[in-house]
Amino acid sequence: MATTKRELSTRINSVGKSEIIIRLTVGRGIQPRLKSGFFIVPERMKKNGVIAPPRKATSEEIAELRKIESGVTAFEQHMLDICASTPRERITKEYLSEMADRYRNPDKYLQKKADATDFFKVFDTFLSKQQLSHGRINHYKVLIRALRRFEMYTAILYGPYTLTLDGLTAKDIERFEAFLRAEPELFDRYPEIYRTAPVDSHRLHKPRRPLPKGDNTLCGLLKCFRAFLNWCNMQELTDNKPFARFGGIPSETYGTPYYISIEERDKIADFDLSGNKGLEVQRDIFIFHCLIGCRVSDLLRLTPDSIINGAVEYIAGKTSKERPEVIRVPLHPRAAALVDKYTGHKPGKLFPFISSQKYNEAIKRIFTACGITRTVTTLNSVTGKEERRPINEIASSHIARRTFVGNLYKKVKDPNLVGKLSGHKEGSKAFVRYRDIDEDMKKELIGLL
Repeated sequence: MATTKRELSTRINSVGKSEIIIRLTVGRGIQPRLKSGFFIVPERMKKNGVIAPPRKATSEEIAELRKIESGVTAFEQHMLDICASTPRERITKEYLSEMADRYRNPDKYLQKKADATDFFKVFDTFLSKQQLSHGRINHYKVLIRALRRFEMYTAILYGPYTLTLDGLTAKDIERFEAFLRAEPELFDRYPEIYRTAPVDSHRLHKPRRPLPKGDNTLCGLLKCFRAFLNWCNMQELTDNKPFARFGGIPSETYGTPYYISIEERDKIADFDLSGNKGLEVQRDIFIFHCLIGCRVSDLLRLTPDSIINGAVEYIAGKTSKERPEVIRVPLHPRAAALVDKYTGHKPGKLFPFISSQKYNEAIKRIFTACGITRTVTTLNSVTGKEERRPINEIASSHIARRTFVGNLYKKVKDPNLVGKLSGHKEGSKAFVRYRDIDEDMKKELIGLL
């Protein structure tokens, strides 16, 4: 529960008054000193914070002190209400200082609202103020480029059009969703749009054709869009809430997770790839990846210092701003042997990594070379229909994480215990995308009857 305590600034102005400071205590480490904007003669505030007039005070001075007392009390209550209504994880010293400044100087923030007409400038401000992982920021940048293309496309079809916070409607969001679905066909008809706001920021000279987008991709982009607009509402940049009238964000759907068995993993690990040293290195990295189960972005950041007392320790980059918990995975003997094998190969890195894209390409080649080619059933993310494809054609770095989680879950059948090693929080909805109730587990369950 938040509490307040009144203090006086040590500075005394030219008329002999000091500003009343409010010490707001929310929790350990969050105790900002907030300026109230009210000044009094220091002798008029007692040690317990009570503002009291002298015995022979004039009626004017008594009225002034009562006004100050009322104003300070209202300011204190406002800040306590802010603390009570704001999620605990969002409360910081900076946030509380801004809320206090908004209370004291509302006109300054009315001006900010007037400046919010530049939609993309506000979006840049949003990104600069959010504590987001590198991957999440890139996801927002994909959305920003898509919105720029949509703005240009709409202007071509209907005449002058500019995205604004106050002018955005539910119909605009519907058109934006339809635009995202149609982009592969629009690429040939409106090439100038894709030269100005390319799909891939790394390919400016020859813009890449947009790939077809399924419901999962659209869901992610629209959720980011909604989060940005919610932030604008909270910052009082606009009262407009177009998503409240929008038909609905598509639901995310995932097929049955596929991964390789421990036997298949060991077959890959023991396969002789000495004739292709480059592929052998990437195979070793993949096996290590299967034995620690981290995301590929975290794998690429590992260094020799990440190995502590026989275990790999890291903070997941995806959740480092929201949930900075240390994930500790004891090293499997095979993983420990791989660490020893590559010690010193690339200073500052645990393994001689290549880019994540080339790593994915190498994994497909490794599966093919090792004969891991069985057919698996997957859900096409664009069409939403089942497909049956050889696992070597669709294998990627993420299969290592699924292999780690899926095989552990088969052994212990406790998602929270496995989550301690994979970095999934307790009760994570995402966890089901990494494990499956396979045939052996079903037989065990029936055997319990």
